[in-house]
This record gives sequence, structure tokens and C-alpha cells, in this order.
Amino acid sequence: MYKNASSTYKETTIKTASQGQLIVMLYDEAVKQLGRAAELMELNKTQKKDPSRYEQIGKAIMKTEEILTELMVSLDFEQGGEISKNLFSLYTWFNRELVESNISQDANRILTVKNMLSDLRNTWSKIAAHSGGSQPGNETAGLDIAG
Repeated sequence: MYKNASSTYKETTIKTASQGQLIVMLYDEAVKQLGRAAELMELNKTQKKDPSRYEQIGKAIMKTEEILTELMVSLDFEQGGEISKNLFSLYTWFNRELVESNISQDANRILTVKNMLSDLRNTWSKIAAHSGGSQPGNETAGLDIAG
């Protein structure tokens, strides 16, 4: 019962969020997933390797890649100009780093991407706060960030 209430709350929060708030939520989830992946990689290094951890690491990285793809397709190159182009290049680089980090099981690469995403998240959070609650309900195309 509580899980359903939590899910409903998350869904309502997403549906009523402004575009800026949705972007911040996407960044939050990406940072969370990368933190999980890095933590699991470190556990595999310091403890007995657990094959199930590799699957969990892969899922966390894949979720982050999906989020990055969503961020990429939401860029407005007409209005965003050079900033949109730079973000697109950065997101592309993040995706490459995540693929390589998953192959090599390199938590440091994941943490680099996580830290950069966290910085971008903080910037977008400030932008969203200054722009107020404009345009609630602009839904992102098909990505489930509710959980």
C-alpha cells in the first residue's frame, strides 16, 4: 500500500513539474544511478566478486545512458545555440565514458561523469528556481524517472 502511494506521489510530482524541474530530476536520477554503479564496482574490487553485481552495475549504467539520451533529444538547438551544441557533445562524451567504464570496471571514470553531472544538476537547479514554475506538465518522451 505504501509503495503504491509513493509511486503515485512520484508520478504526480513529475506530471506537475516545470521543464526545468524535470531536467533537475533527470540529473538527480543519473547521479544516483552512477553512485550506485561506482559503489558496486568498488565492492567487487574490495570483496569477493559477485556476478550479480555486474548485472546491477550494467542496469545502473544503462539507466544513466537512457537519461542522457533523453537529455540529448530534449535539447533545443534553435533556441539554445552554442550551449545546446556543447551540452550535446558533453552528453555524447558521458555516454562513451560510461561504456568504457563498464567494460573496464573503472569506478573512477564513473565518478568523473557523476561529478560533472552533479555540477550540471546544480546549475539547472538554479535556473529552474529563477524561472519559477513555468510550463508545468511538459512531459519527457517515454523515460520513466519515477523509479
